[in-house]
Amino acid sequence: MFPFLLIALGLVVLAFGSRLAILGAAVGAILGVALLRLLPGDQGFWLTLLIPIGLAVLFFFGAGLAKGAVSLITLVLGVVAGAAITLNVLDLFHISFGLIDWALAVVGGCVGAVLVNRFKDWAVIILAGLVGAMLTMRGISILLPGLDGLLATSLALLLAAAGIGYQGGLFGKLKPQTQ
Repeated sequence: MFPFLLIALGLVVLAFGSRLAILGAAVGAILGVALLRLLPGDQGFWLTLLIPIGLAVLFFFGAGLAKGAVSLITLVLGVVAGAAITLNVLDLFHISFGLIDWALAVVGGCVGAVLVNRFKDWAVIILAGLVGAMLTMRGISILLPGLDGLLATSLALLLAAAGIGYQGGLFGKLKPQTQ
């Protein structure tokens, strides 16, 4: 059930993630998935569901309630998404540098903050595409454990590009979707 939830949420984010509440939920979920990797031992079924879903709900309502502070929220989402994407990319390639993973997450968070600050609408669309692709691929990789490396990366990039293109209005004559 958990992989299907990740895939479903990832696909929703790929299509509609530039809406702040949806992006917030996705960032919360991907952060929860990244945090599960850092917890020692086996977390069990309920904790594996509770952490990502709980953070998704928290970030969904937090982003939805704070529409008045969109700039601050998008900056925070950019930082958290950048850090979570970094941790998930490391996990996707089965790379672990110990404490350096945290330093790389900070760098990823800084990159996310710079992108959001400089290109606000496109940064939200790009972050939504990346987060949606990561969630979708995370769910698919749980279902198909042998799917990793270059093939998984290629599929994730293809999904991200499709989501960015769709939300950015690059397919047809759609206008970019924003908040």
